[in-house]
Amino acid sequence: MRRPRSKSIRRRTASRSTGSSRSASRRTSCRWRSAIFFSRSNGGAAVERYSWLNLQLLLDSALPVGSFAHSYGLETLVQEGAVATGEQLRLYLEAMLRQSWSTSDLMAVKAVYEGPPDEEAAKEYAYRVERIVHFQRLGAETRDGVEKTGRRLLRLAPSLFPSLPLGDLSADIREGKALGTHPLVFGALCRRLGVPLDQAAEGYLYACASTCVNAALRLMSIGQNEAQRLLAGTFPVIAEAWNDVRGMEPEDAYGAMPLAELAMIRHEKLYSRLFMS
Repeated sequence: MRRPRSKSIRRRTASRSTGSSRSASRRTSCRWRSAIFFSRSNGGAAVERYSWLNLQLLLDSALPVGSFAHSYGLETLVQEGAVATGEQLRLYLEAMLRQSWSTSDLMAVKAVYEGPPDEEAAKEYAYRVERIVHFQRLGAETRDGVEKTGRRLLRLAPSLFPSLPLGDLSADIREGKALGTHPLVFGALCRRLGVPLDQAAEGYLYACASTCVNAALRLMSIGQNEAQRLLAGTFPVIAEAWNDVRGMEPEDAYGAMPLAELAMIRHEKLYSRLFMS
């Protein structure tokens, strides 16, 4: 004859059942999911659980997307003597963060999070902002570099996040609906991975600064210690730059760094070059 379960066992069983229901409810109501940039999948809850770690992976300078091959005009400025010291590099970084990367590139990331609720309208909005941002880039090498790194990131993503649905974005790029630039792809991945907008925005600005500092290490007479000190010094600027544009409409994107834009244009005519842009 089977012995009846004790009250304590029944209470523990009920508790586990209630806990599971609550966990499922929390996953279902996650406010970072959307129709366009996060589709439900069996692995959705898992990738959201590690959203902070996933962001660190996307920000890793060793991520093989080709960013190391681009200086985005810095090589021109170094060769021409406009950026020759650590202090001049610091000023350049601060200016780019405040007047270019935050007001222009970051708007493509922001548009992914702030589109209308309708799926097709949200796609059209994000892709429209992407084009506004991208075609403001005057240098052909820079435009090409931003597209290449974005598409390379999208091709790499399935091996990093196997459960993440990305077929719709890849199809839209093939069909010419989206350009697949780095800020758009980065924003789409962050959104689908459950990364909050604030973290995605500041993370993107950090990635821009990190790419610039890594290029400076190969172009200038600065050491690793000074490079890391300069990069750490950008953290307050990154927070301020994001705070300044937090309420900005993505379609109002603009860049106000003509010196940098001209340097990007002149780069292709340099006699010797280490970088592709």
